[in-house]
Amino acid sequence: MTTNIILIDDHKLFREGVKRILELESEFNVLAEGDDGSMAIELVKKHKPDVVLMDINMPSVNGVEATSELLNTYPGVKVIILSIHDDENYVTHALKSGAQGYLLKEMDSDALIEAITVVSEGGSYLHPKVTHNLVKEYRRLISEEDALYGSDNTLSKLKKIDHRKPLHLLTRRECQVLQLLAEGKSNKGISESLYISEKTVKNHVSSILQKMKVKDRTQAVVIAIKKGWVEIL
Repeated sequence: MTTNIILIDDHKLFREGVKRILELESEFNVLAEGDDGSMAIELVKKHKPDVVLMDINMPSVNGVEATSELLNTYPGVKVIILSIHDDENYVTHALKSGAQGYLLKEMDSDALIEAITVVSEGGSYLHPKVTHNLVKEYRRLISEEDALYGSDNTLSKLKKIDHRKPLHLLTRRECQVLQLLAEGKSNKGISESLYISEKTVKNHVSSILQKMKVKDRTQAVVIAIKKGWVEIL
């Protein structure tokens, strides 16, 4: 099944690089390109894509504004934000606008392909570094709650969960991979940490998602944190 894509970014060189990567994949088809958020709605109306790759910083209408307006008119279209910013405020605004993915422009081609595949199938995808920063923000909120309300509040109770490996569900190696996902490691980073190939990492991640019955690694990390299956370092 072919995933039809529109690419919106005001940097032509970056746009051409992304397009070349996508054209190497038989399941992806780049329908059109634009250099401003205002063009996104026109191009979606004309081409009816499955996924829009949208730069967050553009001169006239930025990616967050364009995403919000676009999804109000075409709610079935899925948007992945492309950004140089890993700050949680940018991520939060992007997700609130309706975007289902957030990728840093430092991504490798595998992350881009995985993100489009996951989002086109109805899941969500955050760049691993962004996931790590959101976990750090979670820890900061816990500390603030402790200072304001004492150690018996809900967030503190979550913090004090007895961290336990879900060996009833995952293998020991999969538990290690899940912990590294929660730490914001990419497939390459996990590969280097565990001294295994990236292909093996991908197989472990696929197995984890299947066993946890989630569509993407972000959902897996959120559930793992709530259940105390990973340690928030």
